[in-house]
Amino acid sequence: MARPTSLEKSLAYRFANGALLEQALTHSSFGEPHNERLEFLGDGVLNCVITGALYARFPQLTEGELSLMRAALVRREALSGIARALELSSHLRLEKGTRASGGSERDSILADTLEAVYGALFLDGGYHAARDVILGTYAAALAALDSSRPAKDAKTRLQEFLQGRRHRPPEYRVVATKGAAHRQTHEIECVVAPLDLRATGSGATRRSAEQDAAARVLKMIDQ
Repeated sequence: MARPTSLEKSLAYRFANGALLEQALTHSSFGEPHNERLEFLGDGVLNCVITGALYARFPQLTEGELSLMRAALVRREALSGIARALELSSHLRLEKGTRASGGSERDSILADTLEAVYGALFLDGGYHAARDVILGTYAAALAALDSSRPAKDAKTRLQEFLQGRRHRPPEYRVVATKGAAHRQTHEIECVVAPLDLRATGSGATRRSAEQDAAARVLKMIDQ
């Protein structure tokens, strides 16, 4: 595979190890080595960079408000939008059937691949190189943030999605509560009957478990 220099130009970064970038662009349908481990790494690097950027930029916001902003920036829709701006789809390595079925434009594949690219950047150039590229690709999204209008959480977004389609709101059911009283883990199931969707989330509080469950349902809807 030829070095994707046009992508490197868009990223404003030249890989010392081109094989890392090639792996980052390789979907599991194409073969080994694919990008799933790099995606895992890139997800962590991305969250760290965005957390640091928000912490420095909005000293007046609470932990909860910063968390909502971060969630909005790193969710699938945001990542796939950046991937499209980088024209990442033209560089993807996909199995023919996956590409023929529209895989190169699928939000989930684009988002996962972008995270893998961030992971590859971290391995190739270290944290500071990855941070510079991430902040560069996120420049427009970060500039558009308005601290007076906090991002909506997953439960709110799911509720509004269903209301907009005249569906009844989701139901949240307790599945289990585990652990000692001071360190409990709650498991909550979110049920969207009109769409025949359900997902279970977990968290240290019932509210965080509900948010996790709602986020998982939103991912199902995205897919």
